[in-house]
Amino acid sequence: MTEVTITTLPAAPLHVFEIWSNAAAVAKRFKAATGFALPATGRSGGNDALRLIRFEPTVWLVEGDASALSAILSDDGAVTAIGGGIVRMRLSGKGWRTLLMEGGVFDAESPDFAVGCSAATIIDHVNVRLHVIDNTTCDAYVPLSFSQGLLHFWEQAAGSLAG
Repeated sequence: MTEVTITTLPAAPLHVFEIWSNAAAVAKRFKAATGFALPATGRSGGNDALRLIRFEPTVWLVEGDASALSAILSDDGAVTAIGGGIVRMRLSGKGWRTLLMEGGVFDAESPDFAVGCSAATIIDHVNVRLHVIDNTTCDAYVPLSFSQGLLHFWEQAAGSLAG
């Protein structure tokens, strides 16, 4: 039996932090201003007020107070609000990895996909960003226009896996 709960989380401020040039200088300014380094590809980092999740070489998803990030970037990148176009979903329980394997192209069962890891993948033809919160919880960031369809797909898949 697959134990998984799918919850749509409340809307939250989400931004994209993108570096266009002078990556080393931006990284140095970022660490000086925030007290933590920019996370490596496939990882997350932060604190209670600000969390960055890196999905691409020069692009991070930002949750929390992004007000200081534009000054850190200066002319070397941009911070773009995207919260209105993304739905956050939480997959929790022992079976979240099994559920992600349904209709996906990413090995969510790999032991390397551990706490603090992130990934960008396609699930049921939808571009999804994943972030492992802990051993029994993974957050998924889904485009708003596909969120109801993916939620329905996951609910159906979870039901068939439970039987």
